[in-house]
Amino acid sequence: MENSPQIILASASPRRAELLSQIGVRYRVEVADIEEVVGDENPQQAVVRLATEKAQHIRGQQEKTALPILGADTIVVHRGAVLQKPTCRADGLEMLSRLSGETHQVMSAVTVVSERGVQQRLNCSEITFRTITEMEREAYWAHGESSDKAGGYAVQGMAAIFIANLKGSYSGVMGLPLFETAQLLRETGVKLL
Repeated sequence: MENSPQIILASASPRRAELLSQIGVRYRVEVADIEEVVGDENPQQAVVRLATEKAQHIRGQQEKTALPILGADTIVVHRGAVLQKPTCRADGLEMLSRLSGETHQVMSAVTVVSERGVQQRLNCSEITFRTITEMEREAYWAHGESSDKAGGYAVQGMAAIFIANLKGSYSGVMGLPLFETAQLLRETGVKLL
C-alpha cells in the first residue's frame, strides 16, 4: 500500500509529474486527450475550464476509481492575448519577440475531481523578460525547448536567462502551482509530507 498511488494525474507533462514528486505525492498518469482551445472567455475562465475538462475527462474513463483526479493547465497572457503552445517555428519566434522587454502573466489552474466534488484553484504570476535579441530567439528555438510550452518558453530551462523579474509562483509558471495544489489535495484527504 505504501507505494500505491494517492491520485491520478491527468497530464502527460513531465514537469507536472516532477513537481508532484517534489512534494511527495504518489500518482498514476492518465493522459487527458482533450482539445485545448481558448474561446471567447477571459483567460482566467479558460485556464480553469481546461484544467477541469482534463480531470473530468479522466473521471469519465475511470468511473470506478476512488482516487482523486488532478487536472492542470497553464496559459501565458500578454497584453490581453493568450499565447498558447507555438504551432511552428515562425509562431515560436513571434511569441518570443512579443515577450521581449515586456511583462506578461502566467496563469495556472488546478482542478481536483473526487468523491467530494470538483475543487479548483487559480494562480497568476507576472514575468518580465529582458530584451531578447533576434539571434537569441533563433538559438533558443533551435534548442528545441520551447516547441511544446505555453508562450514558447520554459522557465525551468534556458529561458531563465531572459527573465528579469518573476512575481508569483515559480512552480505555477512551470505548470503546477504547488501551494494551491497542496491546498486542494489536503482538502480532498490526500496526506502530504
